[in-house]
Amino acid sequence: MTLDTPLRSIVGDRTAKVLDSALSLRTAGDLLYHFPRRYAERGRLTDLASLHVGDHVTVMAEVMRTNVRPMRQRRGQLFEVVVGDGRRSLTLTFFNQPWRERELRPGRQALFAGKVTDFRGKRQLNNPDYQLLDGASESSEEVAEDFAGRLIPVYPASEKIASWKIAQCVRLVLDGLEALPDPLPDALKDAEDLIDLDAALRGIHRPASVAELDAARLRLKWDEAFVLQVALAQRRRIARLAPTPPRVRVPGGLVDAFEAALPFTLTEGQREVAAVVDADLAAPHPMHRLLQGEVGSGKTVVALRAMLTVVDAGGQAALMAPTEVLATQHARGIRDLLGPIGMAGELGAAEVATKVVLLTGSTGAAARREALASIASGEAGIVVGTHALLEPDVAFRDLALVVVDEQHRFGVEQRDVLRAKGSQPPHVLVMTATPIPRTVAMTVYGDLETSTLTELPKGRSPIATHVVPPEKPAFLQRAWAKVREEVGAGRQAFVVCPRIGDAEGDDGLLVEGDEEERRPPLAVLDVFPALRDGELAGLRVEMLHGRLLADAKDSVMRRFARGEVDVLVATTVIEVGVDVPNATVMVVMDAERFGISQLHQLRGRVGRGAHAATCLLVTEAPADSPSRARVDAVAATLDGFELASLDLEQRREGDVLGAAQSGRRSRLRLLELLRDGELIVAARAAATELVEADPDLAGQPVLRSAIEAMLDEERAEYLEKG
Repeated sequence: MTLDTPLRSIVGDRTAKVLDSALSLRTAGDLLYHFPRRYAERGRLTDLASLHVGDHVTVMAEVMRTNVRPMRQRRGQLFEVVVGDGRRSLTLTFFNQPWRERELRPGRQALFAGKVTDFRGKRQLNNPDYQLLDGASESSEEVAEDFAGRLIPVYPASEKIASWKIAQCVRLVLDGLEALPDPLPDALKDAEDLIDLDAALRGIHRPASVAELDAARLRLKWDEAFVLQVALAQRRRIARLAPTPPRVRVPGGLVDAFEAALPFTLTEGQREVAAVVDADLAAPHPMHRLLQGEVGSGKTVVALRAMLTVVDAGGQAALMAPTEVLATQHARGIRDLLGPIGMAGELGAAEVATKVVLLTGSTGAAARREALASIASGEAGIVVGTHALLEPDVAFRDLALVVVDEQHRFGVEQRDVLRAKGSQPPHVLVMTATPIPRTVAMTVYGDLETSTLTELPKGRSPIATHVVPPEKPAFLQRAWAKVREEVGAGRQAFVVCPRIGDAEGDDGLLVEGDEEERRPPLAVLDVFPALRDGELAGLRVEMLHGRLLADAKDSVMRRFARGEVDVLVATTVIEVGVDVPNATVMVVMDAERFGISQLHQLRGRVGRGAHAATCLLVTEAPADSPSRARVDAVAATLDGFELASLDLEQRREGDVLGAAQSGRRSRLRLLELLRDGELIVAARAAATELVEADPDLAGQPVLRSAIEAMLDEERAEYLEKG
């Protein structure tokens, strides 16, 4: 048996089908890399206070008391079992299964698995699956074999298959597994005191002690970090060696004219990063740089300056944004900043000028033909667009610089598709307003050098953020009164909702106290008329969302920017790139529906002018819930890096890496990008040293195969997405 052996030949067709449909596990390797989420320690019961309504859990608890009674509203009997951890209790309910009373007797300990619900303020599991741990069940021999140690693995499971059944399948695989080839070099294992891969996989699934488990986890974390860092080191090396024409700033050209006409002074940080970018562009190999900075720190000005530099040198620049609203805003903002030097071919253009072209999926046929012609001829020096820039018929005369805004919305492959449109490797500048902790940048954007803008331009106002619990009507009324006050003072407001409404799927919000009652998240199509005709009646209220036609979206944003709209009710389509300095208040409805970084991004749409700004986060999340903790964290600080670290702590690592890399499920299962910082730094150094000495990994065939498998899987997932 190898890691590629199909599970159906090991566990049987029926179980294999469940593992596939419930957990996407198809091979022995898939199962062995489905690591336990945690470990129950024999004799130590699960803390029941940690359970949250809606979670599918596996807990170790002791039966305290039982009761069989007739059901009130339908025929049959209800068998109730109260289990506890010594401090708190949890109720288990079984319908028409009184025979379970023979097994679940007071004093017995077991693993119980099910979905946590709430009935009249009490947590419960309905018809849970369970596994007795004291040899009192029919499968006592299997239980003894699967849970021989004092550490009992608890796996990510589902309603279709329980944790202990996964453990039984793992045992079957480990019993028949051949010796595994090891991807880590022997010298690295010796230097870092790491155990072999075979021992690590056995140790993480069936640990005899905490020390054995720790050694297994450390080794497997190194696998994840090192394989990825070697792939990134190879990518950096290839980029560093690729030749490309230097793009040197031209005295008296577009950059000089741009800087002379700027209505504001660049911050010290902007000047420092601009100098670094100038040096990158003047080098004979492509720049690969990540430019990160808080919302409003001036990244676009630095990027525009770089674009003008390559246009001065005879090349073209392309800026790709994730949404049409943002692309349109960028094109309009760039034209406004450039003035006459961005009007080549138009009346009133400067003597030295270039042309700015916008290309999105909604660009009309005639305008698209004109845009494609000016891009192909080189007449368009600066091209702004969405994913439409990736289409095969978009051809550049000399693409010298690729700028990707909000890179976390794109995959690595999409960045590469645009790069491939250059006749020679273009320079790449990636921008993000989502602050990235250092170890995350080294992992997620490990093929890029990093620059950070930390200063905000002068004149920006601080943003006061408050949590508004709608169960207190006076608080919500005060929020709408605040909007009216700001509009009365000549300013404007945003109201943000988590969904558009209408034909969208309804992923309802659980209401405490009754698992069957669900309220859908608030929608623009509902909130807009309610506010227009109710709390904000008399104000100029309009809406903006992704299903509007491009012309309609552009019209709304133009009128809002001109001050002809008082309140804009919108989805997260306004999350990035919308710059209306006169907007001073934002109300986010169902704030618990958004992530920490997303709330921080949204908040950055106000406070962009000289007036004080307010962000009001309306949430029904219970005070002690994780979702309420996220909202409270955003209200407590304006520090984006602090919030980014907290966001990473609360999310699965794979979400972060997967979304940023290629949208696929991440291979990071154990590595924690914040807590394992030292390991990541060491893995990066070791990977760089290895690649410099053996670029093609000729001496490391197993490692090379692991990297090829990882990259092939990512490419396949990208192609499947179309």
